[in-house]
Amino acid sequence: MLRWTVHLEGGPRRVNHAAVAVGHKVYSFGGYCSGEDYETLRQIDVHVFNAVSLRWMKLPPVRTSGREHAREVPYMRYGHTAVLVDDVIYLWGGRNDTEGACNVLYAFDVSNHRWFTPKVSGTIPGARDGHSACVLGKTMYIFGGYEQLADCFSNDIHKLDTTTMAWSLVNARGTPARWRDFHSATIIGTKMFVFGGRADRFGPFHSNNEIYCNKIKVFDTDTCCWLDTPSTQLLPEGRRSHSAFAHNGELYIFGGYNARLDRHFNDLWKFNPDGFSWKKVDPKGKGPCPRRRQCCCMVGDKIILFGGTSPCPEQGMGDEFNLMDHSDLYILDFSPNLKTLCKIAVIQYSLDQSALPHDIRWELAAMTTNSNISRPIFSSHG
Repeated sequence: MLRWTVHLEGGPRRVNHAAVAVGHKVYSFGGYCSGEDYETLRQIDVHVFNAVSLRWMKLPPVRTSGREHAREVPYMRYGHTAVLVDDVIYLWGGRNDTEGACNVLYAFDVSNHRWFTPKVSGTIPGARDGHSACVLGKTMYIFGGYEQLADCFSNDIHKLDTTTMAWSLVNARGTPARWRDFHSATIIGTKMFVFGGRADRFGPFHSNNEIYCNKIKVFDTDTCCWLDTPSTQLLPEGRRSHSAFAHNGELYIFGGYNARLDRHFNDLWKFNPDGFSWKKVDPKGKGPCPRRRQCCCMVGDKIILFGGTSPCPEQGMGDEFNLMDHSDLYILDFSPNLKTLCKIAVIQYSLDQSALPHDIRWELAAMTTNSNISRPIFSSHG
């Protein structure tokens, strides 16, 4: 029974950030918020959400002594990616209004919350943002994005072997996915499933003839080949800046934006790789409003979705410059337990909560309703 079970307000207001789930915690890195200063270089911020206590914590800035040590910490950026390998989060790419795009690999040790820059070798990808990153075993795959130096979209695949810290350009056979940025790439088994993104009708260079891909492209990491795929009858609208995740061998996408339609989405679709078919999914409960550039992480059987940006209510559907940035968080539960369903019933049927334990009453306030949340969202503890 797929259900939106929790809705929290008052978290970090972030757009185009990157996040990784580590156990029951979600680490969120950087991004931006309208009205903040992104011309002054400063350390990237790190927010941590505890999916058990339902609280946010902001990690203190790293103390740096000297110019060399300062380079170990990434500067504030957006359009970057973050992945987890063992106890290390690898952050790559993204851009800043002052420095432009970046291709330095940064590593964040989850055990001691320390940054370092691993020494890498091989063919390092060009600086970019809007790319995708996913992990299979000890290997990180980078696909697409908008390359700063070439000033065009990419459709190359690069991989980083985290055991040797060697980059390589993948010599992929077959018909590649179109040049694009702000797509998603998701590993299921040994295959990478690419969906959506912004591309140009005439090739890799941006000529303001945008198209939004809505067909799945599959890359087989075993054979290093882009696969020929069958056509599907039912397809979601093409979009960029959506979320994608895998659950039980199937691919899910949520939200995103299509500039040609001038439309933000809050729909949820499921793709079955075996039948190569799409199905629209309608979870129970009240979910997020239409948005793009949010983050989405899986913790157990729950999806933690937070942040992003949407059209301002007074602007109707709005455009690129009339957007509101979100500080909210939603939880989509694939297997809500009896305790969770009982809480929902208490709220739904306005049952007496006074006899319930204190901690349960707090949790009830965070369920998907229109009620305000009175407890503090940020905490000084993990």
